[in-house]
Amino acid sequence: MAKRVGVDKWLFGVVLLLVLFGLVMVFSASAVMAKAEYGSPYQFMLRQAGWAVVGMIALALLMQVDYRRYNNPKVVFTAVGITLVLLIGVFAMRDSHNTHRWFRFGFMSFQPSELAKPTLVLFLAYFLQTRIHKMDDWRGTILKAALPPLIFVALILKEPDLGTAIVCVAVTALMLYLAGLQVRYLGIGVLCATPVLYYMLFRVPWRRARMLAYLNPEADPRGTGFHILQSLIAVGTGGIRGLGLMEGRQKLFYLPEPHTDFIYANVCEELGLIGALLLIALFVALGYRGLRAAYLSTDPFARFLAFGLTTTVLIQAFFNMSVVVALLPTKGITLPFVSFGGTSLFVMLASMGVLLNVTREID
Repeated sequence: MAKRVGVDKWLFGVVLLLVLFGLVMVFSASAVMAKAEYGSPYQFMLRQAGWAVVGMIALALLMQVDYRRYNNPKVVFTAVGITLVLLIGVFAMRDSHNTHRWFRFGFMSFQPSELAKPTLVLFLAYFLQTRIHKMDDWRGTILKAALPPLIFVALILKEPDLGTAIVCVAVTALMLYLAGLQVRYLGIGVLCATPVLYYMLFRVPWRRARMLAYLNPEADPRGTGFHILQSLIAVGTGGIRGLGLMEGRQKLFYLPEPHTDFIYANVCEELGLIGALLLIALFVALGYRGLRAAYLSTDPFARFLAFGLTTTVLIQAFFNMSVVVALLPTKGITLPFVSFGGTSLFVMLASMGVLLNVTREID
């Protein structure tokens, strides 16, 4: 396969458009709230812009680094070790809303569970590249491949952060399937995970309340069903063309987290079905270019790396949008590149830098 002179310009353009679109929507969704709480409507937008600049610098640097340098046990297991230490170390920090998800340094914060996603992709790409013909070896391949993801997921669940844990599990399962894992093994995994998922959803009181609210939000419109109902009101109010940029009403202290988890609801309200579909089209374009790179790569490590990084974005976007339109219960999952969140934006952009370097190797 001929080597590309430069990176995939379509993929780079889509990522840039998503970041710019995200900055506009973060400002639109948070300006009134930021003015009321901090005295400046630009508070959240400027913080997001700062992370976007740092993330784009990381993207520009990483897309110049040959991806083969990561195909090294020293790099892979150092990344796994650092991520593991961070996931454990976060429990030494003061809790926030009864969760241990962030390291906080003054006005800045870092969420190690965001780092876990690309680290898992890197580990699985390294491990599976030589095990494609040994996927029936449950001790030598399946168990060893699943152990780091299981440890990461257990720690993330302990924070607790069920949404990110589900994303990690989904990416791991898809990468194992790409490597040739038989469906029956995935079925066994689902059966083993079912009791854990049942306990997390129905035996933890506040999650059980969310599940019941998802099934019947009208039963408690001012309590557990509030998030879902306000999100659906925003989506429905937008209609085809939307109310116009900055003209949304649900963000005026009705819609919870309008600049983070529910930013897609604000997109639907202000830009309507047209804007919502255009945003989906950008993610579809990113997915196409990323999966195309995976398909055309002759290097197994590059194929797994490109596939894992791309599916991480797509799965997270699917979950976020599905929550907003009530296809799934409420989960704290950000919309990649669009939602407010410095760690998520930085890690996603850095990951895209690695993916863009992989695209240099295809025609």
